[in-house]
Amino acid sequence: MIPVAQAEALLLKLIQPLNPNQDVEVVDLPNAVGRILAKTVISPLDFPHWDNSAMDGYAVRFADVSACDAEHPASLRVVSDIPAGVAPDRPIAPGEAARIFTGAMMPAGADTVVMQENTQRNGDRVRVLVAPTFQQFVRHQGAFHAAGASLLPAGTRLQAPEIAVLAAAQCPSVSVYRHLRVAVLSTGDELVTPDQPLQPGQIVDSNQYALMAAIAQTGCIPLHLGIVPDDPEHLRTAIAQARTQADVILSSGGVSVGDHDYVEQILESLGGTLHIRQVAVKPGKPLTVATFSETAPNDTAAHLYIGLPGNPASALVTFWRFVQPTLKKMAGQRQGFQPTFVWGRSRQSLHSQGSRETYIWGQGIATEDGYEFQQAGGSHSSGNLVNLAQTNTLAVLPVGQTHIQPGESVRLMLLH
Repeated sequence: MIPVAQAEALLLKLIQPLNPNQDVEVVDLPNAVGRILAKTVISPLDFPHWDNSAMDGYAVRFADVSACDAEHPASLRVVSDIPAGVAPDRPIAPGEAARIFTGAMMPAGADTVVMQENTQRNGDRVRVLVAPTFQQFVRHQGAFHAAGASLLPAGTRLQAPEIAVLAAAQCPSVSVYRHLRVAVLSTGDELVTPDQPLQPGQIVDSNQYALMAAIAQTGCIPLHLGIVPDDPEHLRTAIAQARTQADVILSSGGVSVGDHDYVEQILESLGGTLHIRQVAVKPGKPLTVATFSETAPNDTAAHLYIGLPGNPASALVTFWRFVQPTLKKMAGQRQGFQPTFVWGRSRQSLHSQGSRETYIWGQGIATEDGYEFQQAGGSHSSGNLVNLAQTNTLAVLPVGQTHIQPGESVRLMLLH
């Protein structure tokens, strides 16, 4: 068995990210949500585009108001109104002011904005009752971002803030990586689909649906390849078929100690090299990772095979811990692809045998004092699928730690 951190590092090193010159498509901005930028966006625009007001008030010359107060107000002539979206029609001369609104363009000659609460208006005159600081409430052109500089780097996952930035930069379409395709198959003679009547000893293949949902949440396209019987020839055919359809092959079941021999032979016969067989993690010790050698310069066949355990808790925990970050990086994401860990306090006693890094599922609750962890109720058997529902956090007990008392600190892995 290899340690968890070593397995993660090896997986991330083995992958071949999508090619920024080949695996790219151009999409309209509304369809870019959740996609990953393939090319750095450089805007020809300054942000802000011009000097503008950050407050409703009056645009003035600082020299005219620098020494005023309530007893000695500065009286200025209001010569124009400047609403947002309208260019000023004249400059501000000494002794003058312009009524200005938030976001409106600063007129020439003015260098400061006085908020309206510190003024008194009487006809075409305004009295400034409180001296502002120099350039107060002025947002200067290019202060947020200078034209020609990198606006969003390649590898950025586009969410609401990034979409807003692209819209403001007048980018109606962007180059993004294509969706990563992940083939999903389950192995086991005991498995049946959800629409089949259960016979004694049979199990519904929930892993197929759980993993497809998890893959879709990662931003990849799951390919449903169904159930494969516990037979070497059937498995070889299924993996060979999956290689022609997907970038990654993800299986569950069929990787326990008794099955390793023929799985390894099958992968080797298809040009695969086995890198990981077991990881010191609970749940999820049996984890098979193999890469396939390329057969041609432009070979688009799957490069990576990951075999997960068959127990449902083991399959999902190992997906969250190892597969999700791998898919994110492989899909082109350059930062933020690894799991997010925080420290919190456990509400209950947590237990581990201490021989493997242990992940306990439950809920992380954000409080004013930080995170708290609520372990899911019921049995924490790797075969218990039911209490995985509503899991959003995994508590992590390192190797050698067997017990955490209520109220003690525990490392938490947030699921998102």
